[in-house]
Amino acid sequence: MKTWKGVLAVPVALALVASSGCVTKKVFRKTVAETDQKIETVQGGVEANEKRIKDVDDKTKVEVSRLDAKADAAKARGDEAYSKAENAEKLAKGKVIWEVTLNNDEVKFGLNQAKISDSARAALDDIAQRVKGSDHAVYVEIQGHTDNTGSAEYNMNLGQKRADAVRRYLGEEDGIPLHLITAISYGEDSPVADNKTRDGRAQNRRVVIRILE
Repeated sequence: MKTWKGVLAVPVALALVASSGCVTKKVFRKTVAETDQKIETVQGGVEANEKRIKDVDDKTKVEVSRLDAKADAAKARGDEAYSKAENAEKLAKGKVIWEVTLNNDEVKFGLNQAKISDSARAALDDIAQRVKGSDHAVYVEIQGHTDNTGSAEYNMNLGQKRADAVRRYLGEEDGIPLHLITAISYGEDSPVADNKTRDGRAQNRRVVIRILE
């Protein structure tokens, strides 16, 4: 009887061992799969963060390049304006015979505009007659000024447009040789009144005409 029981116990024990081994492999494989999934998730998050950092870095580089380009363009315009003023002084002897400031009431430069008004035409005609009536050669320097509405770059361009408009009028309508007229812009850099008020901004929208010997 003991021998029979002993014979039966061996297969049962082997079956349990085999069963236990299968369970252990399943658990191991599951654990490995879960670990791999966690690693992939972490790697995915790292890659996503790296991509976001790269995108931010690329955008920053683009913005820096854009600002550098604007700064270079503004500097070039400033250098050009200075060069024009310097050339005008070289052409002339440097002595200012007389100077006229056409303020907003006379020129009527509207906001963001460079059109010559009827009232400005009369004032410019009078200046032209005085220039042509001079008994010796003179040079005309036209300065365009703006208020501070908008960017400095925009106002520099606007001031130049206003000065150029006056130069064209004096040349085309009043017959003053264009090579004797220099037009430069100071933009918003030389205000004569407070830009915080409407009246102050109107006064700063002006054209200064200097007659040099």
